[in-house]
Amino acid sequence: MSEHAEGTGSADDPWRLTTPPGKAEYRMWRDPDADPPALVCQVGGTQLRYALRAVDDDLHAMLRADGGRVPLGGADEQKAAAEGTVEAWGRSPDNPIGGWYGLKKGLRGRFGVYLPPLLERLGLAELTHEPRGNQMRAL
Repeated sequence: MSEHAEGTGSADDPWRLTTPPGKAEYRMWRDPDADPPALVCQVGGTQLRYALRAVDDDLHAMLRADGGRVPLGGADEQKAAAEGTVEAWGRSPDNPIGGWYGLKKGLRGRFGVYLPPLLERLGLAELTHEPRGNQMRAL
């Protein structure tokens, strides 16, 4: 469990996380009643939403299948994601949902920034915490 996280993951008690380099704080919580079920990410005044199944099932399964360390990447929706990164996988037509895990048009990117610390918090992955070029692997 990361020392950078608190909370239970509900809207009333969100996880408090930091980006892998530890420079930016944000909150996340599950919204299972949304359509589709969502993972809400509050970064300052901006709210991003990702398909809940990304954290519950798909990203951890991809990491287990890969077996090694996967670079995180991290790019806004309007920018291309580096090949072979968590970010690229989170928007690939070859992932389990066939495209973007991000649910809000214009704010669908940054999957490789905000999801990995949550998987670490949940005990599903290990991250590096360097200033740049971070990676993760399944536990």
